[in-house]
Order: sequence, then structure tokens, then C-alpha cells
Amino acid sequence: MVQAAISSETSTQTIQSKAIAEISYYVAMPNPHNHLFELEIQIKGWQGKVLDLRMPTWTPGSYLIREYARHVQDFAAIASATEESLTWHKQAKNHWQISTGDTTDITVRYRVYANELTVRTNHLDATHGYFNGAALFFFVPGYTDESFILTVEPPHEAWQINTTLPLLEDYENRFWVENFDVLVDSPVEVGLHESYEFIYNDKPHRWVVWGDGNLDVDQAIADTKNIIKVEADIYGGDLPYDEYMFLLHLSSSGYGGLEHKESCSLNYPRFGFKKRDSYNRFMQLVAHEFFHLWNVKRIRPKALEVFDYENENYTPSLWFSEGITSYYDLIIPLWAGVYNEKFFLESLGKDISRYLTTPGRFVQPLAESSFDAWVKLYRRDANSNNSQMSYYLKGAMVSLMLDLLIRDRHNNQKSLDNVMQVMWEQFGKEEIGFTPEQAQQVIEGVAGCNLDDFFQRYLHGFEEVNLDHYLEPFGLKLKPIYDDNKVPYLGAIAKTTNNQTLVESVDSGSPAHRAGIDPGDEILAIADYRITADQLGDRLQNYQAGDTISITIFQQDQLKTLAVTLAEAQPSSYQVKKNPQASATQQQKLKGWLQR
Repeated sequence: MVQAAISSETSTQTIQSKAIAEISYYVAMPNPHNHLFELEIQIKGWQGKVLDLRMPTWTPGSYLIREYARHVQDFAAIASATEESLTWHKQAKNHWQISTGDTTDITVRYRVYANELTVRTNHLDATHGYFNGAALFFFVPGYTDESFILTVEPPHEAWQINTTLPLLEDYENRFWVENFDVLVDSPVEVGLHESYEFIYNDKPHRWVVWGDGNLDVDQAIADTKNIIKVEADIYGGDLPYDEYMFLLHLSSSGYGGLEHKESCSLNYPRFGFKKRDSYNRFMQLVAHEFFHLWNVKRIRPKALEVFDYENENYTPSLWFSEGITSYYDLIIPLWAGVYNEKFFLESLGKDISRYLTTPGRFVQPLAESSFDAWVKLYRRDANSNNSQMSYYLKGAMVSLMLDLLIRDRHNNQKSLDNVMQVMWEQFGKEEIGFTPEQAQQVIEGVAGCNLDDFFQRYLHGFEEVNLDHYLEPFGLKLKPIYDDNKVPYLGAIAKTTNNQTLVESVDSGSPAHRAGIDPGDEILAIADYRITADQLGDRLQNYQAGDTISITIFQQDQLKTLAVTLAEAQPSSYQVKKNPQASATQQQKLKGWLQR
């Protein structure tokens, strides 16, 4: 199942030659139904009087303090030779300190509760065990650059192990790990799953699929090959790995992806592949995570050049790492033939609609959105749309504009592809972190113009993105779409919960906001007549902009009737349309962009 192999003799010599303590990790799951991984760390040749163990608080690619240590239980430390207990104390939420005295060989045992099926956590049940290094393993400060052995013990003979860690020769379950960064970056799937191998560019790849569903694996492999080809071509044909694993968990309704240097973890609804739109969305996810093996796994912002696993790693450049990747995940499947031009333009319109209907774009600059990912992006609340702007979404909009700007100036002879190629050569191959200034310099060098004003407006300021200006040379334009009858604007979204019509969100500055309606309020009536969430739009059609209506609500259990003055109808979405009067030059530029 694992292509690479290293002899145990060679790995032992490597460890001994460094004249340091030898560290080994063991993972077992003897009773998988209880969702507990059982861990053991063996440390030989320890010279200190105390041994510090720390657990990461987050994992690269998911920029939020996840507090993985909260799942640790049954911690114990013993002298390996005598099985005598050693004294230990917690020094911090993720820091255990063991008093070792003269003991040189130490065994640490603990268990980790794993019942959260996401790409960034651990999951163990009667059918499989999946774990991420950051969410499962302690590290010894000062020894994170050293190599070690990982042993994985499945509970049943039928369970297989899939990972990109190199397997030790003559062993089925022992792996050589170059350092702790590699352990964090190498998810492991153990259990009852299917593995589908294929070759591209003389390198082994495989889809590893856990769970039942309606995925057509042959189609997925064919489309994956095309995506690999397109993305490799962007970077000059380089595939910077010896093997690659696409790990897919089929779940009831999950969605997500997490990039790694030689693999990616994906989570998708088990029956989400037959409808073409849903399958296309899945292939966008594949394109996104695979693109990351260059952009962010190797082309990294300076703040992520060396990971601090215990604290936030702040950077204003996630717009580059995630926003550019989000732009490419939409257009790469088009270039790869996964879907057609019509679907691409429709999907681009949906992304633009999400952006232009988010009030937070006038509150949070793009660079700040990246910097504040640790406290905002993954912690959404009822006010998030008013106060935040996703660096994924606006980053994709800015990347679109930069690509079109470069293509227009150079008649499609240069593009954002060239930016990524330069970034790969200057920073990615040697994994040298880039600064925001260096990224801008590379973009300016490819574009052939100064972009200080552009970056000030769209990365550091609040100016509305001028998408029509950048789409026009390619014969495209935005068309605003209104609901039937142009329903007057209220600015509140309601949903039905337990037979109650509850306000889910309120747009900042909207009529509902000015009248004092808050998220969580229960709407009872409009103009003294009962209303439900699904009737709200129809009822508002009876009024015009400028009309003042009464809305009766419960707010904190207090009955209130508020006067609300409705505003002009707002576009509910936008479409990207071809200009029927586009010139031959515009049509040629569009063809050069969409057909690459």
C-alpha cells in the first residue's frame, strides 16, 4: 500500500549517528468502538532531569487554535526498565512535564478521544481509524527536527494502513518519519477502505476511499489525471513528490479539504456525486487541495516558513495562499475539461454574488481578514456577514482581477500562471518564506506595472472591486439579478425553527437594522398578520420602497411592534454574461483565457 521503503538498519543508524535520545511512537486502537486511540512514546537515552512534552494547538492549513490537548486522557509516565511510575505535572493546557531524575529510558502512555470526522481532527470507529499528527501526538521541544519510527497497530487483520510515510523494509506497520513536521503533514488512514492506484507522469498516485457512496471512481481518476496535468503545467511540469494520496471520507453531509505535501484529506457527502453540479463542486475541491501542494505547502508566507505549533502564526498573506488557490480551483477544472464554459461562468457569477452581497466587504480589509483568521473566519456568528470578509472569497476576486489585468496588458501571453511560476522558482523549490512586499514585487514584475494603488485599494482598503472594468476587455459584464417584482429591501433573513420564525441575520445599515430588529428575534406578524419565514418574500411584494410597515416581534421575550421603512430592492445575485456586441479582440482574449 505504501510505495517507498527504508531498511530498519539504515533508519537506526541515522538516529544513532546524531547522538541524541531515540524517540519512537506507537499508535494502537484495540477497542475502536470506544473512539479511543492508545498512544505510547518510548524515549531512550534521555539525559535530562525533566522531560517536557507538548501537544500542538492547531494544524497547518486550518488557522484556528483547536486545543487538541482537550481530548487527551489517562496520561502516565513510567521508567521503561522497571515499570515504575514517574512524577509528572501539567505546566500549561498542552504542556506535560515529567520528573525523570536519573531515568534514561522513559515510556509515556496516554489515550486520545477521537470521534470528530473532519479533515483536521481524528476519527475512530468500528470501521476505521483516521488521525492527523497535530491532533494526536506530543512533541519533545528541541527534538522536532530529529527522525523517528512510528508503529501503527490495527485492531484487526482485515484493516489496512494507508499513508505516504515510507514503510520500513520487512514490516507492515512500521514507518520512518523524517521529523515532526513530516508527522504532522502525513495523515494516516487505518481500516476498511478501498485503494485505487494509478500512474501519472511515471509517479504513483492513489485514491483511498472510506465509506459507501455513489462515487464513480474511474471517472474521478480520469478527471484527477487531467487536473494534475493542468496544475503541473502551470509550474513547468514539476511534481514535487515521489507519490501522492487522495484520501476521501464519504460522510452523511460533511464537506472539507486539508492539504498536505504528499497527500490531501477530503470529506464529501456520500451520495453527492451523481448530480453534475455536485460532482463538479467535488472536483473543484480536488483541484483546490492539489494546487496547495505548491501554493502554501511549499510557496509559504514568511510567517509560515517555520511552524509554531503552540501559538498563532500571523500573516497578512493568506489571501495569496488561499485566495489565489480559490480562483484557480474554479478555472482549472474548466481547463481540464471537467466542466464546460457555461458552468464556469455560472459558478463565477455565484462567487461574485456571494462577495457583492456580503456587507463585511466594507468593514474588513483583505489583508486584515488574513491576519485575523485566527479569531474570526472559523468563528462565525450572526454578525459575521456585517463585520468580516473571507480572504478565500475576496482573495479569489482580487486574483481574478490580477489575472485579467496581466492577460489584458500582455494579450494572454502572460498571466497569473507566470506569477506562480516565478514564486515557485524563487520561494517554493527551496521553501523560503515570502514577505507581502516580495509577493507584490513578483506580481508587478509579471504585470509590467506598478500596483501600489491596486494593492492599497483592494488589499488594505475598502474600495469596491471594479469587476466590470477587468471583465470588459474579455467581452464579459456583470448582470444584477432581482427577485420577481423587485421585492423591497428589508435586510433580514429569517428561518423556521421549532415552528418559530427566527431572525438569522440582519444586514448592517438595512431597514431592519435601523428599526432595531436583531438576530434571534422571533417575527410574529407584518401589519398585524401572522408571518412565517417562507412567506416573508411574498408578503413584502405587497409594498414598495419607501413604505413604512409594522413588524411585530418577540425580542428577549418582550413583545414589540416596530415601524420599518423599506428600501429599494437589492440584487439577490449576479450573472457573468457575454457581451453580444463584443469585438473580435475581446472574443479572442476571452478564448485565450478560458481555453488556455
